[in-house]
This record gives sequence, C-alpha cells and structure tokens, in this order.
Amino acid sequence: MKLNEINIRDPFILPHDGKYYLYGSRVGLPVGNLFNGLQNGFEVYESQDLENWSEGKTVFEANESFWGKYQFWAPEVHMYKNKFYMFASFKADGRCRGTHILVCDTPNGTFTPISKVQQTPVDWECLDGTFYVDKQGRPHIVFCHEWVQIEDGEVCDAILSDDLTHIVGEPKTLWKASDYKGVVTVMPGKKAFVTDGPYLYRCKNGELICMWSTYTEKGYAELISRSDNGDIDGNWTLSDIPMSNCDGGHGMTFNTFDGRAYFTMHKPNAPATAERPVILPFEENGSQLILSE
Repeated sequence: MKLNEINIRDPFILPHDGKYYLYGSRVGLPVGNLFNGLQNGFEVYESQDLENWSEGKTVFEANESFWGKYQFWAPEVHMYKNKFYMFASFKADGRCRGTHILVCDTPNGTFTPISKVQQTPVDWECLDGTFYVDKQGRPHIVFCHEWVQIEDGEVCDAILSDDLTHIVGEPKTLWKASDYKGVVTVMPGKKAFVTDGPYLYRCKNGELICMWSTYTEKGYAELISRSDNGDIDGNWTLSDIPMSNCDGGHGMTFNTFDGRAYFTMHKPNAPATAERPVILPFEENGSQLILSE
C-alpha cells in the first residue's frame, strides 16, 4: 500500500529495528467510523522506506471482557523497559472515556491490557494519552481532560507507577484550550474548546515542547506549548504561531534511521473516509518546528 491509501486518523509512527510501524484510529467503512460503534481494534502497517506499506495487521481486538466497547481512538506505541506499550482511548455506555495502556513483547504482536481499568481517572472524560519519562526517570501519562465534560478542554499530566498500571497522586493541569488566544468553539454559542493529541518532544537546544491540536478560525490546527524548565513540571506557555493550520492535526514526530526528522498528522480533519496520514520533514528554529508543507 501507498501512504495515501491508508485511511486512518491520529497516525503514530514507531521506528524500530529497521522498520517503521504505523498505528492509527480506524475510520474507513466498513471497519469503523469516528463516532459509531463499529471500531473494535487497531492495526499496524509496516514499511522500510516510508513510501511502501504492508496491509494492516490487527494488533488489538477487544473481547467481551474488555471494558471499552466503541470509539477506539489514537493508539500510540512506546518502548519502555524492553516492552512495547500502547496508549489508546476507549468508550463504553455508562463509563467515561479513558486512555488504557496495553502491552506486547513486539511492536506487531497482540497487545493485551495491563490492568482492568483505564489509567486516566475513571470519573473524568479523557482521551489521547501519551507517554513521557521525566529527567528523574519517572514515567508519566500526559492526556486530555475532555471538553465534553468540562467545556474548556485541558492537557493534564500524571505520574505513573513504575509498572504503568496506575497513576500516582493527583493529575496536574498543564494548560487549557482557552489559553490559546486563537481557539474557537466547536459548538457555536456555547463554550466548547477542544484539546487533542498531546505529544512531547525534546528540542536540540534542550527545551521540552508539547504538540497538541485544537480548532482555530482556519479549522483543525497543530500548536506548540513550551515548558520553562525543560521538564514536564515547568510552567507552560503557548506559542501564538501554529505549527500547522491547514485542517490537519493530532501529530507526532519521529526520526528516520539515517537521522532525518519527520512529522506526521492526519489530513484533512473530516470524520468520514477522507483522512490520510501525511509525513512532512521539519527543521528546528530554537523551540519552533518549521514544517516543509
């Protein structure tokens, strides 16, 4: 398959052992639609050159014992202590959406849940959890507290236990969607400000930034926030300049095996069958990432 034949949202690319592994949210019918109940798993696509990709291989499919029943979103796979951990969001009737962590010995094997309940707070509507290890070596989950519950969406941080099964202490709000002066509501006449898809990145100059998405007057956009101390516990400020403002977002970065830096996101942001992952080179200008779109 070519990249433009893969119909997913929220792309995430893991380079490992000479291959690139691509994960994302199913959206193309008949296997799923962004908001209906047809989604029940995730696939991985493999490539050696970022141009030619394998057919999707199922790496997680929920059984009756798993609490999540629909809206399987935004799988990310991170290597930690020689295992591969998938952070993904799920929903069920009568339960808050949450990010649940799954584990596998390989990036393309069968992932299994590491716990019975999600790692985000069970009474919070949450999504898009990502992984970060701080300068002290402690694992964190950074996630969105969703606007559907609190109106003004937040990006939050919580320390994880060493085995990643649960959070330790109380989550901390890093910033709110309305802290970005160009944010627009997704429900005209109501306060409905979105935070989506946080992803942490260490710049060459040592600064820690976080990419995330929201809605602006031009549509879905990719933004950047910066920590003032180079770690997750700093004070975060939001850049006025979007990293991308072209109706695409929920992005992340990765390096190729020969050291080139790339950014991937889905575009356009249409919850139907049009979404495709795009891969773009970028350069750093201090702590600003400049895409070659």
